[in-house]
Amino acid sequence: MGAWSYQHRKAIAHAIGRLLYQPLGTLLSALVVGIALALPAGGFLLVDNVASLARGVTGSPEISLYLSLDATDADVTEVESRLRKQDNLSGVQFVPRDVALKQLADNGLADVLDGLERNPLPHAFIVTPRQEDPALFEQLHQTFAAWPKVDHVQLDAAWVQRMHSLLSLVELGVSLLAVLLGAALVIITFNTIRLQILTQRAEIDVTRLLGATDAFIRRPFYWLGCLQGLLGGLVAWTIVTASISLLRGSVESLAQAYGAVFALNGPNPTQVTGLLVVAIALGWLGTALSVRRHLRESE
Repeated sequence: MGAWSYQHRKAIAHAIGRLLYQPLGTLLSALVVGIALALPAGGFLLVDNVASLARGVTGSPEISLYLSLDATDADVTEVESRLRKQDNLSGVQFVPRDVALKQLADNGLADVLDGLERNPLPHAFIVTPRQEDPALFEQLHQTFAAWPKVDHVQLDAAWVQRMHSLLSLVELGVSLLAVLLGAALVIITFNTIRLQILTQRAEIDVTRLLGATDAFIRRPFYWLGCLQGLLGGLVAWTIVTASISLLRGSVESLAQAYGAVFALNGPNPTQVTGLLVVAIALGWLGTALSVRRHLRESE
C-alpha cells in the first residue's frame, strides 16, 4: 500500500509539473473545457430556476373536492378523516358552503345571490399533493371520485401537464447539448494527451527498457487528464456563478414588475460537486482512450 501511494504521489507531481511547464496551454485548455461545461450546467440551473419561478407565479396545483348538497356534518367529518390519512398530501383545507357563498358575495355577486332561495354551493375541500406529478394527480382523482358523498373532483392537471411538458422539453434539449459537448471534451482531451505522448515518446521508450510496467507509464497521463478536467470544472463553476451574479439583479427587477417574488439561485454544493465529478470523469475517459491507443502503437 505504501508503494502504491508513493507511485500515485509521484504521478500527481509529474502531472502538475507538466501543467505548470505549459501555463498558457493549460489555461487555454481549462477555458475550453470550462466554457463547454458551463453551457449545459447553466442550462440545467436555468431549468431549476424557471421551475421555481413558475411555482412562485402560478402557485402550487391543487385538487378541489365538492361534496353532495345533501352531505351532513358526519359526511364532512368522514371525508376529512380520509384526507388526513393520505400520505401524499401536503395540505388539506375545508371550505364550508356558507363561507364560499360569502366569498362570492364579497367578489361583487351579492345582488345575484340575494335572489336565491337557498345556498346552491356545496361543502368543499382543497388539497395540495406533495408532488407535482400528473400521474399522482390522476391517481388521486380516481381515489377521491370513488368516495361516498364526493360529487365532483376538479384538479389542475392541465396546468401541471403543461408545466411538466415544457420543463421536460427544455431538460431534453439541455441533455442533448450536454452529451454533444461532453463528446467534444473527450475528443479534446484525447488529442491533448496524444500530443503529450508524442512529446514524451523517447522518455517512454527508455522507461520501458528499464522494466517499467504499462500501469506505471499510464498513471501520470491519467492524472494529467483528471487534473485538466478538474481545472475545466472549476472554470465552469466560476463562469456559471459569475453569470448568475450579473443576471440576479435584472431578473429580480423583472419578477417584481410582474408582482412575483423570485430570487435567481446559483449552484448549490451538490450541483457543484456533480459538475466537478463529471468534468474529472470526462478528462479521465478521454485520457484512457488516448493512452490505450497511442501507447499500444508505440510498442
